[in-house]
Amino acid sequence: MDNHQKRKLTFFTIGLIFLLSGIEYAVILPTIWKYLQILEAPPYFLGLGLSAFSLSGLLTGPLFGFWSDRWKTTKSIILFSNLFEIVGNFMYFIGYSKWLLLCSRLVTGVGAGAGSSIFGLLTQSTRPEERAGIFAAIMACRQAGLLVGPAFNLFLRLCDFKLGPFVVNKYTSPGIFMCLLWVLLQCVVLALYWDLPPISSEDEAVILEMKQEEDDDEEVPLMQSNEDLSHTYRAVSSNQLETSALSDTQPDHGATAASNPFKNFSASREFLREEVVVLLTAQFITLFNQTALETMVTPLTQRYFGFGELGNSLMYSLCGVEVILGFFFVRWLSSKVADRVVLAVGLVICCTACIWSLVFLCDPRGGYGWELTAFIIGVFLQLLGLPFVAVSQVSLFSKVTDEKTQGFSQGVRRSVGGLATILGPLWAGGLTDNMYIMLGMMLALLILITVMAALSYERLAEPRAVQCAQSSGGGG
Repeated sequence: MDNHQKRKLTFFTIGLIFLLSGIEYAVILPTIWKYLQILEAPPYFLGLGLSAFSLSGLLTGPLFGFWSDRWKTTKSIILFSNLFEIVGNFMYFIGYSKWLLLCSRLVTGVGAGAGSSIFGLLTQSTRPEERAGIFAAIMACRQAGLLVGPAFNLFLRLCDFKLGPFVVNKYTSPGIFMCLLWVLLQCVVLALYWDLPPISSEDEAVILEMKQEEDDDEEVPLMQSNEDLSHTYRAVSSNQLETSALSDTQPDHGATAASNPFKNFSASREFLREEVVVLLTAQFITLFNQTALETMVTPLTQRYFGFGELGNSLMYSLCGVEVILGFFFVRWLSSKVADRVVLAVGLVICCTACIWSLVFLCDPRGGYGWELTAFIIGVFLQLLGLPFVAVSQVSLFSKVTDEKTQGFSQGVRRSVGGLATILGPLWAGGLTDNMYIMLGMMLALLILITVMAALSYERLAEPRAVQCAQSSGGGG
């Protein structure tokens, strides 16, 4: 099997992983609220249950990222993390008490930590110009899961039987269903997933050779050393440039550094740069607002519109269709305009959505028809902005941070997002009766990141690619 086939199968498997994560979210979220009520849990347990998943992902993301960067493997990480998905969903199925339900989401969240390693692999095995499109496609797979998930709920809600000592009903069935799906995914990963080599160290050499054959007058050498190639497509800081320059005079030390990408790594130098801070802030604020709204939606639809499990499932299906179309539009748009333009458009849409919700949803009036229309418009605008911000900030982050430690960097980014998805539900869970405060804070945060992005707009771009030693002594 050649590398091209391995790459396609690996990307297909990654798409399945994100598809299952979306399905899991879609089959559990519409029913977890009433599941907790049956277990006599207080209202704040909804926020705790949603936040527990993010907490474990927050803690394990950087660890899995470090593991993949240091030992150049993601397959073993995915197989290991999926075990937590299997166990956690089985615990959710058992569900004897509200505490076991809370612990099940905590265990399941560990499996989500492998996402940092996956994004690291995608960054290292793709070229910058194609990266946003690939990220958009992978994220669309998760949204496809959100779309397909409610369809499974249509038959899971009909379950009413016993499996040995366990009761299988519309509240417990999502747990055993997801447990079986993750077991099947383990087999797929074993058969179809490969640890792809970084494109800078292998595939890019082939591309440069082909380019040289087409134009013999080019001054670029026909073959470059791996150390040169590793700097062809990567974000660089001043310290990394110094390290790169020294690699020509100290080849042995360069080889050591290549085997350990963290030898000259500095967290403060990597993450406290202006553009990185802006992107991490965008990650936090957009996910904080998104999860806060998701937490608020189920109680809101139940209170004002009388939606049950079926109504919520259908609503999530329609939301999934919109977001998938949004991701594919962003995939096309990212090939036409810069990532920072896509980010700016997304922030404007999100601000508009929050203003609309603040005006029309905090104190709904005008009868059922108008209230439902205002709610639909607010949700539509919120979901419309999501793909723009999500894809652009992930793509930009992968370009302004070091490619060799991308797994760890993506783990930090996802941990920041995990913190947001913890605080978002907790914030919204206690304020479902005071929408002005909840939405007012969300709008203030959106205005903050919009101003930050505007002030740092010139820095929100991929650093110029550096060809090490190309102009000095590159010879031959």
